[in-house]
Amino acid sequence: MAQTKYIFVTGGVTSSLGKGIIAASLAKLLQSRGYKTTIQKLDPYINVDPGTLNPYEHGECYVTDDGAETDLDLGHYERFLNVRTSQANNVTTGRIYQSVIEKERRGEFLGKTVQVVPHITNEIKERVQVLGNSGEYDIVITEIGGTVGDIESLPYIEAVRQLLWELGDNNAIVIHLTLVPYLSAAGELKTKPTQHSVKTLMESGIKADILVCRTEHEISNDIREKLALFCNVKREAVIQSIDASTIYDVPLLMQEEGLDTVTLQKLALPNTVEPDLGRWNEFLARHKNPKDEVTIGLVGKYVELQDSYKSILEAFIHAGAANEVKVKVKSVHSEYITADNYKNKLKGLDAILVAPGFGERGIEGKVKAVEYARVMNIPFLGICLGMQMAVIEYARNVLKLDKANSTEMDENTPDPVISIMEEQKTITDKGGTMRLGAWDCDLKDGSLVKEMYNGASQISERHRHRYEFNNAYLEQLESAGLLATGFNKETNLVEIVELKDHPWFIGVQYHPEYKSTVANPHPLFVGLVKAALDHKKA
Repeated sequence: MAQTKYIFVTGGVTSSLGKGIIAASLAKLLQSRGYKTTIQKLDPYINVDPGTLNPYEHGECYVTDDGAETDLDLGHYERFLNVRTSQANNVTTGRIYQSVIEKERRGEFLGKTVQVVPHITNEIKERVQVLGNSGEYDIVITEIGGTVGDIESLPYIEAVRQLLWELGDNNAIVIHLTLVPYLSAAGELKTKPTQHSVKTLMESGIKADILVCRTEHEISNDIREKLALFCNVKREAVIQSIDASTIYDVPLLMQEEGLDTVTLQKLALPNTVEPDLGRWNEFLARHKNPKDEVTIGLVGKYVELQDSYKSILEAFIHAGAANEVKVKVKSVHSEYITADNYKNKLKGLDAILVAPGFGERGIEGKVKAVEYARVMNIPFLGICLGMQMAVIEYARNVLKLDKANSTEMDENTPDPVISIMEEQKTITDKGGTMRLGAWDCDLKDGSLVKEMYNGASQISERHRHRYEFNNAYLEQLESAGLLATGFNKETNLVEIVELKDHPWFIGVQYHPEYKSTVANPHPLFVGLVKAALDHKKA
């Protein structure tokens, strides 16, 4: 296409309405019609990236191939579109201000007074158009975090207003996602919150082109007419987004409502190709009609908030569909696992996944969970910290190095089987300073992990950690039966460990969950679910 088209997704009334899912669903529909589509997220908080945010506050931190620590919505974008994202797909206010201040320090503004308008808004407009100017995409969807009227969102809304004017008619549109609440006392849906939200948007100089109304009840034709009239949009541009049983239903619901059709019309794009959603529908059919069920324990320390392990939970959905199995994930808080109760807490599980994390809270519970999986021959996958716990457990209980530990938990441990990387020792800043992004890993012949990856000799997976397997203990651990079966050639660091005398026991230093998508479920999750089913049947 000659010119990239832009779609801005704003939200009103309340947060957590699902802007990311709506954006990803629309992108899926446009992609299935042959348009090259990508999505980016503008986050209004002042953190430079979400890497330093508490998972309880913001959910998981998602990592891209190029090592960007980003918002978890980018995970939805990749899972839906099966297209890799990058640093350009997530922009925060912190990054915007950091860039503008650095330019001012270098003297790029020639002594001008640096202000929100035009300097901050110009920086936002530049970032919005980075993907569009790359020539790779026909359509760029930009999701703006927070809700309209938030103080921190104002520069973004102003930048969008300017872009709509600069790009001209039919080149950029605004989709406004809002809530139509149901008041049980009155027994009816209320449109006033949506009207106020649209009015707030208009006060900033932006007219919504399409309204997507989140609701728990069907919206009647009368209400659609009322919203169209009072919110100044066309009747066909009032789209209902009703609660769905799974987020993977949303693209189909949006197609039924005609969101993609009205979008193409507003952007003056051809609407001649019907969406090809064959593979998507196959996945949904397998997901919704499982032939069996397994229960997998997710042992972690942030289990109270589901979003803390969002990518893991979604990877289980993809792997479950691939195996035609319903995966019931049982969350087990590692902080409350003790030597007295661990058997009771973990009994009845068909497989165990020990989750990633940072810090020493709850790690002894994770060690106990690994021991239970190893001794009881239960299929086990350890991710990042989970893999490190597997190494510590083996060193303590098999090599009899009772005080073996990671230097992250105990700097004075006599047996640091997990230790900080040399180049990390001098780093004091916390943000964006870990081993991040995609790294290659060579797989050993004859290993279980090589079999899981369909015989591949080399894989590329995403990392997010500071501490590593200590090679000084490699020989000891291998001779005792814990095999290192994946190495990074560049650093000679161990990436994967597995047990030879166990049905299915793998620990990986990387995060496989980040690369699992609807179209390509991750082989380790597919393998773990299959092993769980075999274990259940046996």
